[in-house]
Amino acid sequence: MPTEVSRPKQRVFALAAVALAIAVVAAGLVDRHLHAEQLDQRAAAQAVPTVAVGVPVPTAGGALELPARIEAWSRAPIYARVSGYLKQWNVDIGAPVKAGQVLGVIETPDLDQQLLQAKAELATARSNAALATTTSQRWQALLATDSVSKQEADEKAGDLSAKQSAVNALQANVDRVQSLQRYTSLVAPFDGVVTARNTDVGALIGVGGTPGSELFVVSDIRRLRVYVNVPQRQVAQVRQGALAEITVPERPGRTYAAKVQSLSQSISMASGAMLVQLAVDNTAGELLPGGFASVRFDAKADAAGLSVPPGALIFGKQGVRVATVDSTDRVRLKQVTIARDLGASVELAGGLGKDDRVIQNPPDGVSEGDRVRVALADNTKKAAP
Repeated sequence: MPTEVSRPKQRVFALAAVALAIAVVAAGLVDRHLHAEQLDQRAAAQAVPTVAVGVPVPTAGGALELPARIEAWSRAPIYARVSGYLKQWNVDIGAPVKAGQVLGVIETPDLDQQLLQAKAELATARSNAALATTTSQRWQALLATDSVSKQEADEKAGDLSAKQSAVNALQANVDRVQSLQRYTSLVAPFDGVVTARNTDVGALIGVGGTPGSELFVVSDIRRLRVYVNVPQRQVAQVRQGALAEITVPERPGRTYAAKVQSLSQSISMASGAMLVQLAVDNTAGELLPGGFASVRFDAKADAAGLSVPPGALIFGKQGVRVATVDSTDRVRLKQVTIARDLGASVELAGGLGKDDRVIQNPPDGVSEGDRVRVALADNTKKAAP
């Protein structure tokens, strides 16, 4: 009897064990399925890149700053017109001079001898001309009495003309040598400052005219010329009569007012820029000719530009592009044109709207229509420098 009672209990225990095993297996399958779905969702989420976006920044004003060089308003290299030896020099570099002031004197022994020779030849020619004049007059008197032939009288008259022509030629030679003697004194052509002296007492002086052979250089630095090459894209911002500011590295914090005097009205094929000349007052003598400067034009651009960070630009065979995000969080690639590199930002000439959401650092391989997740929307609009 006890054996018959235990068998039903064993069946119940067996069925319960089987049910428990089935429940454990089912729970494991369900858990695995849930984990698989979570992994799929996580993988799908990671497949969509997260990007930081911002709007283009308006460029502040249309100020244009360019490098320039400074030149004296007038610069005259003084060359030698006669050969000889430098007898003396009266002024050194940095000395102010007046127009007509003697800078130095050249001793010309060869030229002095040439003048003496020319004068002696002129005296001989004048004596011969005087004799020819007397002879011609006598023969004309004899011709009146038919004592000589007309042919002989004409020959004497022709000889007189030749002797007078020789006198005129030798007189011109004397005048030429005397004119050269006036160049033995080197004088300043205008009021200014001696900016170079390339000779000394006793130096052999030759007739010069090539760069590097000048004896003195006189420059008028009371007013200076400033030359700047304006790129073709910014030529429209510079007009004749426009005002500008000049700064030089040796005087930090100081600015000098300048005015546009003239424009070359042509673009250089070598630099792709137009040469612009400005004038600046230098009465105080603080600016140095031959130095470098920075010129800042205050002219306003016709249309304000937009700037983006340099990392937002995508360079490729299609040109320069910018990745933007539309309202559906899809990537839209836009072709842009670079106007100026401002260092911390790049000004664009076109191709981008002021309300476009620009990806600050687009991921590699980003393509048109890709889905992205926006992590940061920077809508603060500050003027770029």
